Amino acid sequence: MPVEDANLKLPVYGSGAASTPVLRSSRPRPVQLALAAVFTVVVVQYLRLYVHLLDFAGGNSASVPLRAQEFLDKCHLLTVKPGPPPDFHTRTHSDRFVPGTPPTLITNATIWTGRANGLEVVHGDILLHGGIIRRVGHLQQSMLDEYAELTRVDAQGRWVSPGIVDLHSHIGVDSSPELRGAEDDNSLKGPIQPWLRALDGLNTHDDSYATSIAGGTSLVLPGSANAIGGQGIVIKLRRPTDKSPTGMLLENPYETNRSLYDPMVSFRYRQMKHACGENPDTDRIYGFTRMDTAWSFRQAYEKARQIKQAQDEFCARAVQGEWAGLGEFPEDLQWEALVDVLRGRVKVQNHCYETIDLDDMVRLTNEFKFSIAAFHHAHETYLVPDTLKAAYGHPPAIALFATNARYKREAYRGSEFAPRILAQNGLQVVMKSDHPVLNSRFLLYEAQQAYYYGLPHNLALAAVTSTPARVMGQDHRIGYISEGYDADVVLWDSHPLALGATPQQVWIDGIQQIEKPYTVTKPHAFQKLPKTPNFDKEAEETLKYDGLPPLEPKRAKAETVVFTNVSNVYLRQGRSIDEAYAASDPLSAGVVVVRGGKVECVGSATSACASSVQGMEDDFEFVNLEGGAVSPGLVTVGSPLGLGEISSETTTIDGYVLDAFSEGIPEIAGHGMLVHAADGLQFGTRDALYAYRSGVTTGIVAPQTNGFLAGLNVAFSTASRHKLDQGAVVQETGGLHVSIHHRGKPSVSTQIAALRRILLDPTTGELKYWIDKIKGGDVPLVVGVESADAIASLISLKAEVEDKMNRTIRVTLIGATEAHFLAKELGHAGIGVIVSPTRPFPEVWEKRRIMPGPPLSETNAISALLAHNVTVGVGIVEAWMARNTRFDIAWAALESDGRIKKADAIALATVNVEKLLGIKTDALQGDLVATRGGDLLGFSEVVSVISPRRGLVDMF
Repeated sequence: MPVEDANLKLPVYGSGAASTPVLRSSRPRPVQLALAAVFTVVVVQYLRLYVHLLDFAGGNSASVPLRAQEFLDKCHLLTVKPGPPPDFHTRTHSDRFVPGTPPTLITNATIWTGRANGLEVVHGDILLHGGIIRRVGHLQQSMLDEYAELTRVDAQGRWVSPGIVDLHSHIGVDSSPELRGAEDDNSLKGPIQPWLRALDGLNTHDDSYATSIAGGTSLVLPGSANAIGGQGIVIKLRRPTDKSPTGMLLENPYETNRSLYDPMVSFRYRQMKHACGENPDTDRIYGFTRMDTAWSFRQAYEKARQIKQAQDEFCARAVQGEWAGLGEFPEDLQWEALVDVLRGRVKVQNHCYETIDLDDMVRLTNEFKFSIAAFHHAHETYLVPDTLKAAYGHPPAIALFATNARYKREAYRGSEFAPRILAQNGLQVVMKSDHPVLNSRFLLYEAQQAYYYGLPHNLALAAVTSTPARVMGQDHRIGYISEGYDADVVLWDSHPLALGATPQQVWIDGIQQIEKPYTVTKPHAFQKLPKTPNFDKEAEETLKYDGLPPLEPKRAKAETVVFTNVSNVYLRQGRSIDEAYAASDPLSAGVVVVRGGKVECVGSATSACASSVQGMEDDFEFVNLEGGAVSPGLVTVGSPLGLGEISSETTTIDGYVLDAFSEGIPEIAGHGMLVHAADGLQFGTRDALYAYRSGVTTGIVAPQTNGFLAGLNVAFSTASRHKLDQGAVVQETGGLHVSIHHRGKPSVSTQIAALRRILLDPTTGELKYWIDKIKGGDVPLVVGVESADAIASLISLKAEVEDKMNRTIRVTLIGATEAHFLAKELGHAGIGVIVSPTRPFPEVWEKRRIMPGPPLSETNAISALLAHNVTVGVGIVEAWMARNTRFDIAWAALESDGRIKKADAIALATVNVEKLLGIKTDALQGDLVATRGGDLLGFSEVVSVISPRRGLVDMF
């Protein structure tokens, strides 16, 4: 039964999720097929006789062609509507059922079924048998007596949901690790290629299958290099018994397990990828303008329209027996899929960002009378809902990222409020991964963020289950916990919308997927739907300013600001974080008094600190944190944040350092030149301001390089307007950055040899000055590295250098995906590690040996390193990720099973990062962040930044 009232209703187009099975025809399937065959033969014979009589009567020479039956069959196929057969839900086995799999009974579960607009929650049991959900609810023993071998799983009241459905993935065609021999997502043979099929390039050895298993169903699409890139496929991530790509298909074209596909009765939906905007339009691929791409679309659809019209005219005459002059049935294998788009039997999945491109596609649908299933990425859709509603047939669904934006111009107006705004306009919202752009293992995190920023909880969870299932035309079998469905089933360790919700077990086709799940204990509160802030004002501002709302903070109105109803206060104490105040209950909530940007006192509501401000309401500004907290401002590192605005637009970024290994260094630069990141700082970027509003008050960035030697990092304020603002530059220089990566040329051994020479042999110029500081232990050497093998060589190199110099040097590794292999050795060597990103992904070969974290490993890499006394910080990869740093450290703490306390988690993104990168900040200068409705590690709202360095209090 529903646990909440509906906030918004899911729009429904086409067939909905049938919770009541359709009754099977009284005739068995073989009888139906036999009758259909007999009927076809009778029709053909009748037509032969009919034409013979016409010949006899009028001397007409027309005759029925020998292939008449084949042609009539093809004509009949054109009339079959897509969707499941009428008796689909009466199956006893799914297409992918493995004989011998025992039935499973999940008991005592809190079941989110996906039904009733995503509001139905059933407390009861689930029976899986034959790869199908057989029963849902309170099951009596009499219902189970027929099952001799029954595997029982006690959910202990935890949440169960249908498996995650990813509407946009390139898993298997853009494989991990990335290798040239397995790049099959894009063909560059032309902008229009509807005849290509992702199935023909599906790699069964993609390492991502094992880690993404919680997202059990994916729509694998060709890439977006072409206007029409080809046909997608729907797969399940379980490795099939035949180990083939075809065996991974949700709907296998062959007859398996007595599951018979008869296109004469029902026609299975297909999927096709379209793309518009920058990808096919820029000179990176075809050198097209938007006008060229639009014409390519129109030209292709006109070709398909002509074939469709010819087929319709042929069949209209054929069924009347008018064979004279008809010739062959008009068809073209290259174009048949696009013709089926016009017949409504192919779901168009359209990569499209900007209003100009969205409008182009909407006009195209009306010109050629076809529907678009979904616009993907679609960063500006929330600004033009009426344009979307003008599309032919029905409005497309919108498949979005939660916060990934501004990586190119057409994504610049992307907003975290897009999902809620679209839903408020009655449009279907889907959250997707675009794997490997985002790791599909964590697709649920996208739904959690959408919920945090205002998408109703029922629609947020539907956005990664039932809604994408409906959009791809598979809501008769996946996306719901419903009898007769073969949806995947996931048992979660917490409420699915709670941050860090992790599968305890996954069933695909009724088969357990995690052989030995590692679980952690979470507070009971995590079983409840999290509370979230009210962002109505921010969403309205976003629309008011056409997607670019002002992000600059406002100064506090008074010199003295008093924060009340404070539950916790965390402060810097040297190189650690301590909990300075904790309220034992709501009645003892604390007070923090800030004057001139500095904390003056902290205490309970009855303390002298609180008494000092009583009766001063007219002179001071009071801020009620409603049980919130005050914590140190976070620090971000690892991305180009602060060195550019739009990473793909070269005129908006600082650029890349010349690589001495592959490029000639200009003579004017001189020998021993070092690049200072401080010289290329850009302030007021939107990613920096979003980070500031999310509690990340300091950025540390090094010069960007694709080579070996980067240069000197800089620490800066994410809120400052320009470099000369008070407190804008926290520290001009910190550590010296180099990188050791597998590039082919130069070799890893060459790169390490170069580093050895720099450290042990004489150098010149500014490089000599900073190398001497490294040798003296004054600044750290920061090495970007991923491979355990390269890390091992660096450990040896550090020992070699220290032995020859008879002194200790400071070395920090950043990235360090495989550092967990050498946790003990790194601890002994005194080498610190900045893990970036916090949740690993086997993107390339040197990152393939990941420690994935629960449920696939006992712990995560951060905990493994801390256990061996390694100083650990955390980082990010792309600038847009900075705003989510607080969720990253919270997630790391949750995975540690209590070993990482809240103060330790905050240290991961504050004092530890500063120490490892040579940045000196004390308690008198470090920023503080105030959150309302909870602490910085939860779904609270950042409402203020206290900045002693800049002598102010900012308000949001």
